[in-house]
Amino acid sequence: MKNYLQNGHIVRVTTPAGGIASGDALIVGSIFGVAAWSAAEGDPVELATTGVFQLPKASAAVLTVGARVAWDNTAKEVATPAAGRFPIGVAVEAAGNGITSVAVRLDGIATAAA
Repeated sequence: MKNYLQNGHIVRVTTPAGGIASGDALIVGSIFGVAAWSAAEGDPVELATTGVFQLPKASAAVLTVGARVAWDNTAKEVATPAAGRFPIGVAVEAAGNGITSVAVRLDGIATAAA
């Protein structure tokens, strides 16, 4: 088909101010993804929008397997859903208080919490 652009699991975006490192999470509009490589501000970068990724977690957050999780863009970490946090998927492992990362299955493109 003539109008096909790219696979929807990987989305190419322009890197925002400050650039991004490979493996870092990024929100661009209503897209949350994990950078496939490091990129400078204004350069194209591919974001994986689905898959399972080990991401930094709020140390005080207690997550169970299957718990819905959100991205705290200020702290750059996974947390429990709340106003102002961006829903990103579900925890695929339990992660208690004091644990600094968690495996998360990304849902793809989501809508930011109100």
